[in-house]
Amino acid sequence: MSISEVSLIDHMGSDLTVVNAARVSFGKKKEKFEKGDEKLIQYLADHNHWSPFGHCSLQFHIKAPVFVARQLVKHQIGLTWNEISRRYVDNKPEFYTVDVWRKRAENKKQGSDPDDTIEWVNRGERVGAVQLNVEYHALQGYREMIEAGVAPEQARMILPQSMMTEWYWSGTLYAFARVCNLRCSSDAQIETKEIADKIAWKSARNFPISWKALWKHNTSS
Repeated sequence: MSISEVSLIDHMGSDLTVVNAARVSFGKKKEKFEKGDEKLIQYLADHNHWSPFGHCSLQFHIKAPVFVARQLVKHQIGLTWNEISRRYVDNKPEFYTVDVWRKRAENKKQGSDPDDTIEWVNRGERVGAVQLNVEYHALQGYREMIEAGVAPEQARMILPQSMMTEWYWSGTLYAFARVCNLRCSSDAQIETKEIADKIAWKSARNFPISWKALWKHNTSS
């Protein structure tokens, strides 16, 4: 099961938008993107002139587990987040089921080792059963609380972090580039990296020149 769904809902601007935002300082405007403009965009990115990239924006609809969303919502600058609320929604929760359980990394205080997994036949199978057991009893308890008339804003507190949530995430091109440069890193948590990779790919399709200039990783987005 893929841990996330990422849909590009809307976007504003183009690579030409970045060029014109930069050239307005000289009272100039272009109607067509030209080859030389790519050098200007690269210059802006290389010399930390971020404001022209702020005139382009993207809006995504994303679905992912709570424990992943809570990592991404930490990014605030240049971004706006609106999420489904279990204060108002009391339908049956959907849970993310882990395919592979990774071992805790031995060489750092946090994170995991993507190349070292829990053996499924032995401990891995038991760990998976633990997750299913927790989710089953949490769901049963949630249903009982709702049926007893408990307000959803309170009943939701027993639901585990594997529960799926969804949100709209809007922001500037530069803001999303900053998110992806951090979360697409090889040492980022795999689950958050999956979402960042999808955002990077969709951003690159709509702003190919600007994204190439802002992108700090060697791998293609």
